[in-house]
Amino acid sequence: MSSLLSREITQFIAKHVGGADFECLQLAGDASTRKYYRIIYGDQPLVLMSWEPFSDPDNYPFLNVQAHFAKMDVRVPKVAALEPSLGVVLLEDLGDLTLERKFWENQNQELAMPYYGQAVDEIVKIHFLASKPTQPPSVCQQIQFDTAKFMWEMNYAREHFLEKVGGIQLSAKDQAALQSEFQHICETLDKQPKFVCHRDYHSRNLMLKLGRVYVIDFQDARLGPIQYDLVSLVHDSYVNLSQESIAHIKNDYKEKARQTGPSGAIRSDFDEIFQLQTIQRCFKACGSFASFYNMRNDTRYLKYLKSTASLVATTLNENGRYKLLSGLFASAGLTDRNYDELCAV
Repeated sequence: MSSLLSREITQFIAKHVGGADFECLQLAGDASTRKYYRIIYGDQPLVLMSWEPFSDPDNYPFLNVQAHFAKMDVRVPKVAALEPSLGVVLLEDLGDLTLERKFWENQNQELAMPYYGQAVDEIVKIHFLASKPTQPPSVCQQIQFDTAKFMWEMNYAREHFLEKVGGIQLSAKDQAALQSEFQHICETLDKQPKFVCHRDYHSRNLMLKLGRVYVIDFQDARLGPIQYDLVSLVHDSYVNLSQESIAHIKNDYKEKARQTGPSGAIRSDFDEIFQLQTIQRCFKACGSFASFYNMRNDTRYLKYLKSTASLVATTLNENGRYKLLSGLFASAGLTDRNYDELCAV
């Protein structure tokens, strides 16, 4: 029995595993407010996910999307048991090996490409199989990235990265001009065909178990452009994919999407939208990393700010349309700063 958990949760676990003599180890969390524990009992460990109580398991996003993805043969952890009133779910234990860790284990990143190939296989299932209409529709088929949601993400990054961390103060005129640039980016992305997207498809949310890639952290899945997840995968802040690897993964995705997706899934403007989605998605990532520091004094993600900001700045320069946002990165020196220094402040 564990002192890490409440008596009620401990009793729930004991009832499921058949005894109170189990070991509980808290797992390191990422950016989420959910807590995870490894439950060791016999030779079949489980993972306990603990969050807020919920009342409707069928429409609880995590469970709803897990069931939907599993039906579409997406590799997701199996659900072993749940107790809605306690806000806990017991899940299949996928181990500790993430795609991020596998990437950094190898001196030659080509050795990681077969696992990225599997990651592409899973994302193609999510985009094209999980998007097929179901009755009742999954939670992930009922919400979407639209102009308003994209704009919220852009302005979140403006507040937390440009203003609070970057120290940028905009005049009323420049604020209006920046909103206009944001609006153009977001409206263009909103006009793209929408498919189910994982929403956070990066190397820390892809687990390797017995050589097979599994998908986790899928509860925020929603409809959006297919480029959103692909940008998350190849412009992942936690790994350093070469341009050759990025091109390989993108081409692999295009080929598999043509095979699995509807006719015209890969449109003539695919790369143009990919570039625009890179600006939006990676700028949003800058905002998230900065917000963890601003709101929780969490300094773990500051080390990813410089490289992610540099990618946004480079992509803005290549695009050439969004002069004000591009100029802010240059004039404020956002790509030259050592954000780790904030840890000492």
